[in-house]
Amino acid sequence: MKDNTSWSCSCSSLKLCLLSLLVLTETVVAVKLPPNLKIPALIAFGDSIVDTGNNNNVKTVVKCDFHPYGINFQGGVPTGRFCDGRTPADLLAEEVGIKSVVPAYLDPNLKPEDLLTGVSFASGGSGYDPITPKLVAVISLQQQLKYFEEYIEKVNHLVGEERKRFILANSIILLVAGSDDIANTYYDLHARPQYDVDSYTTLMANSASDFVTKLYGYGVRRIAVFGAPPLGCVPSQRTVGGGLLRECAEYYNDAAKLFNSKLSVKLDLFRKTLPGIKPVYINIYDPLLDIIQNPAKYGFEVSNKGCCGTGVIEVAVLCNKITSSVCPDVSSHVFWDSYHPTEKTYKVLVSLLINKAINQFL
Repeated sequence: MKDNTSWSCSCSSLKLCLLSLLVLTETVVAVKLPPNLKIPALIAFGDSIVDTGNNNNVKTVVKCDFHPYGINFQGGVPTGRFCDGRTPADLLAEEVGIKSVVPAYLDPNLKPEDLLTGVSFASGGSGYDPITPKLVAVISLQQQLKYFEEYIEKVNHLVGEERKRFILANSIILLVAGSDDIANTYYDLHARPQYDVDSYTTLMANSASDFVTKLYGYGVRRIAVFGAPPLGCVPSQRTVGGGLLRECAEYYNDAAKLFNSKLSVKLDLFRKTLPGIKPVYINIYDPLLDIIQNPAKYGFEVSNKGCCGTGVIEVAVLCNKITSSVCPDVSSHVFWDSYHPTEKTYKVLVSLLINKAINQFL
């Protein structure tokens, strides 16, 4: 991986420069925030849904730093986002008035001021099960926490202890994982034969709980944890488990719902056991399922295939400009490739979920 530790600033006083940048990053807020809610940064952990380019710097096949990925990103640049455009981390950061793009922590062009408004540590293909990232050689959640420790030290060096504590306590922390555990590790690769679905989803929920507890120990308080989506209705899983008609594979969906029920209970318990914590469970399952089942209601035409290639199996290296064509109208599709939604779908989901989530951070 590329070294990411050297910084430069043209101002004569580094801290004065950075503090002035904090003022300049007070952008127009798309969502009207309560006057007592200050959100200095957005920080993301997890998998490909919020990976904004970290896998570019990892020796893995789980990459997307090539066309047609990024065709609707700024300037049509493939940044390593598993999407045609921006991810939920980018869109949420913009909605709360922080910035329009959340850079990857391992981006070699990362600037010091980027740290103060948030970065992503996420890695496509990662998950709550320690085996999941090992299967595809990506960054584990444990390693993401180690990078977060580096991040905290850098922020402390840049703006001091008091501001560092404020950033940690008041930023929105996204945790998005679990899909690869269920779809890849458990069902597709059968890498955990000693577990049934109930015990495996318990392992996942316990791992998520441990991760949140560790974040709390670093001083984090506002944590938004995404549940698993309706995985059985994702194009690739329809192809794998949906039969000749490629219907939703309900056993994937059942596992996702079981995990979600356990995760939401654990997050509720934190409010009683960890003073000051404000964990928010993000129910992504129901709104995404409604979009898939009723695409026209949200301005879509196709919800059972991705836009890239045939749309039934292409993802990451299989979705490339040499072997895969792109559908004529990306905005008509719920999914970009066979596993990841389009930016338009993410925008719809963010608009449906953000107000409720923000209110829970008060």
